[in-house]
Parts: sequence; structure tokens; C-alpha cells
Amino acid sequence: MEWKSDNSNQDIEDRRDESGGGGGGMGLGGLGGVHLGIGGMLIVGVLSLVFHQNLFSVLSGSGSANAPSSSVNRPYAGDGATADQTQQDAQEQPEFQGIRTVFHDVQRTWDTNLAAQTGARYRHTTLVVYRDEYPSACGEAQTAVGPFYCPGDEKVYLDLGFFNELETRFGAPGKFAQAYVVAHEVGHHVQKILGIEGRVRSLQEQDPSQQNALSVRLELQADCFAGVWGHFSEGTLNVNSQDISQGLAAAAAVGDDRLQRAARGRVNPESFTHGTSAQRTNAFRTGLESGQVQSCNMLPIR
Repeated sequence: MEWKSDNSNQDIEDRRDESGGGGGGMGLGGLGGVHLGIGGMLIVGVLSLVFHQNLFSVLSGSGSANAPSSSVNRPYAGDGATADQTQQDAQEQPEFQGIRTVFHDVQRTWDTNLAAQTGARYRHTTLVVYRDEYPSACGEAQTAVGPFYCPGDEKVYLDLGFFNELETRFGAPGKFAQAYVVAHEVGHHVQKILGIEGRVRSLQEQDPSQQNALSVRLELQADCFAGVWGHFSEGTLNVNSQDISQGLAAAAAVGDDRLQRAARGRVNPESFTHGTSAQRTNAFRTGLESGQVQSCNMLPIR
């Protein structure tokens, strides 16, 4: 996959020098009802292993656990970044450049195809790149939560440090694996535009017993929407078969069954919120092969 040069800051908020740690964070699950981001599932698995606590119980609503924050205690930078922050920004620049390029390509894909396929006009989301933690309309965005989409302000929140976890702890390296994560979160924005996200939240409130099952379908559809972008990216970003394998590996890495088995040593399907590794790869592949929004029929579209 080729990261083409794209220096546009349209729809990008780089808040890394304004981010900070310290008390008052909401911890895992404290995002005002927002779904746990794709990266959050990875981080929950890691933290469960490290702290020997079943942190997935927080997600399923059974039991309670106080998730340790991975934020670094550091004062807000304000208008001036520290030397360490400036150096870290420089180190992250190639990765930031790539993510920015992918994000713009995903938006262009939906600009062209959403109206053509559904009649709905695509409106741009915003990518907020932060470090450690940053406020959002859904609560405090934190590294421990991972990348996520907030329907309250229609923004995608991302700490670039997450991708190190994706590669080193879960064996999903490569540019396309990173691109898959971005495209998945934008997929949730597409669901918001189509009214799917709102209908699902309403159904979950009406029948709480179906909350997890509906969440799985919502996440699988976002995986499929990520695949729809991948279908059209082959020509714009020179995606090849190796890149596709990276995307499928990333989808498998965040399967509920894989993460629960690693954290608990067993799998509880009733507590699934994102789908199994097989379901996630199949959903991504469906969108990838078809390039059609209507093929992502895990939930009714319009």
C-alpha cells in the first residue's frame, strides 16, 4: 500500500499538543453510551491480562471493575508544546501523514458512493488526533479506550500510539491494518447519516436484553462499510493482496472470541459486543468484494 502525499488539514484536528493526563478520566466504558472503539477491545484484553481482572464485565454490565488508566500524568500544553512533545510529534509524523491520507480517501469514497448507492448525501466527519486523553461530546477520549466514533459530535478520536498495540501485541502490522481501523470508525459515521445508529440505540433502550446482539450487528456493519472503502481504494492507494491480508488480520485481531479467550481463557458468546474473528473478517470481505452498501445488510439500510 502506498501512502500518497496529502498535506491537507481539512477535517483534521491535531490536538496532540493540547492533550494531557491527570485525574478525572472516565476510564473504560465511561463514554456516555458511545460504543467501545475498535481499539478499545484490544486494550481491554491487554489490561485484563496485565491486571488479572475481568474488565469485559464492565462492557457487558455484569459486575464492576475499575479499569486502570493508561494516561500519562502531564499538564496540558496550552499554546506551547514542550520539547518532548515536539520530538514525539516528529517521530509520529510519517504515521500521522499516512492516517491523514487514508482518512481523506475514505471521505472521498463516501462523497462519491453514498449518494449514488443510497440517495443519502454524505457529510464529512472530523478526525481528532490526540495524545493520552482529550475531551469529546461522549466523555473523555482516552488511550485506554482506543479509536472510537462519537455520534454526539460526529468526530473520530484517535491516539496514534494505539497502532503499536495493534502490531506488537496482536500481530496485525502494516499500513492497511491501520487504514482498516480508520475506515471502520468512519463506517460508524455512515451509520449515523443513514439513521441506523439512532434506530439501534432506540431498540437497545426498548429491549435491553438485545443490547449486545444489536451491538454486534452494528459493529459488523461498520466492518463491512470499511470493506466497501477498501474495494474502491485499490485504485487510489495501490492496495495489493498483501495489504488485504493485513486488513483481514486486523479484523480477526479484534474478534470477541479471540480477545475473551486471551483475557479469560474461555469464551462467553452472550457477552459479545463486536462479533467473532470469523464474523468480522467475513463482514470486511463482503464489503471489500462487492463495493456495495446494500451488501452490508447486518442491519436495515434506510
